[in-house]
Amino acid sequence: MANKSLGRGLSALFGEENMDAAIPPTSAEPVRPKNGFRNIPLRRIEPNRAQPRREFDEAALQELENSIRLHGVLAPITVRLGDNGYYQIVAGERRWRAARRAGLDSIPAMVIDADDQTMMELALIENLQREDLNPMEEAEGYRALIDQFGMKQETVAERVGRSRSAVANSLRLLSLDEDIRKLVVEGKLSSGHARAVLAVQQPDKRLAAAKTMMESGMSVRQAEAYVKRLNQPKQEKTEQPVKEFQPDYYAEVQRKLEGSLGRRVQIDHKKNKGKITLEYYGDEDLERLANALAAAIL
Repeated sequence: MANKSLGRGLSALFGEENMDAAIPPTSAEPVRPKNGFRNIPLRRIEPNRAQPRREFDEAALQELENSIRLHGVLAPITVRLGDNGYYQIVAGERRWRAARRAGLDSIPAMVIDADDQTMMELALIENLQREDLNPMEEAEGYRALIDQFGMKQETVAERVGRSRSAVANSLRLLSLDEDIRKLVVEGKLSSGHARAVLAVQQPDKRLAAAKTMMESGMSVRQAEAYVKRLNQPKQEKTEQPVKEFQPDYYAEVQRKLEGSLGRRVQIDHKKNKGKITLEYYGDEDLERLANALAAAIL
């Protein structure tokens, strides 16, 4: 009984005239092409192929499915009527997926008029507001608006409620190699860290830099400083020229004197002058040294 009362909450809120009957129409009962809130058979709804969101967390989807089994779909999805007679999802694909898994036949929806550009804008805005997009999906959504509809970055920023710099920084992520993109999609590398990786001047070193940032737990500011160090050119060590061997003249003279005089000799040379220190060992040795020096001078 509780489920039935919950199931009628939307009709009470929006009015019976804007909702389909609880029983889904048969194949002989075409879906009415009017806008507004209504119940639409799930079999008449298809996903938006230009949906910016590509990754759906399985655990979160399972939780939503369990909630829908208990309480129904509490927030209508948004759709438009396509040329092929099917309703295309503008916003709410995750609710649509969970409703199918829960075994529902129909889902409450808001039918709107929207061209391709408006549809893509609304899908992107809805995901951004709910913070459902990973940084790569957000960047790809901006790029689709620019490439498919010729919009400028300023226009994209205005339409999705972002600053121009935020859009520009997001688009930069599309320059990342596939391996690094995967790290961003998986939530292992933040968009700030990824932009720091892009600043690595040698592309072949970017993946290694990204892994270093992840493993060390760097903050974005630390990652930026790390990249600056990586980009600094290594100073090559200049080889000192090999000096040609030059014999020590004063050491050689010192050895000769020590051999001739039989005692320790110390020569202290400074520029153009110096002194010779001779050792002697007692008075008799001093006398012999004095005689030897006198004879040498004479």
